[in-house]
Amino acid sequence: MKKTLFTIAAGLALVVSSQMAAAQSQNCAPRDMVVKRLAEKYGESRQSIGMGQQGMVMETFASNETGSWTITVTTPNGMTCLVASGQSYEVLAEALPVMDKDA
Repeated sequence: MKKTLFTIAAGLALVVSSQMAAAQSQNCAPRDMVVKRLAEKYGESRQSIGMGQQGMVMETFASNETGSWTITVTTPNGMTCLVASGQSYEVLAEALPVMDKDA
């Protein structure tokens, strides 16, 4: 399921990348500050990472204890913006669906 979660998060990052210029004035800071804040305030650590368009890096942070999660996108210049956050994070390991071999 990590691949599925990664795919969903990466897709979200691609959609948001077009809005990054406007968002940089809101909920954005240098990456080291964002990572430190997520760890100290929410107990979140990085759970997944992926590359988006134009050198953007999407990361999912989550807390195994509280279930809180945050998706961030970092631009090539090192600015990290919060894209989404929520509760009830869990890691899943689902098998791929069976492929129809007749198709």
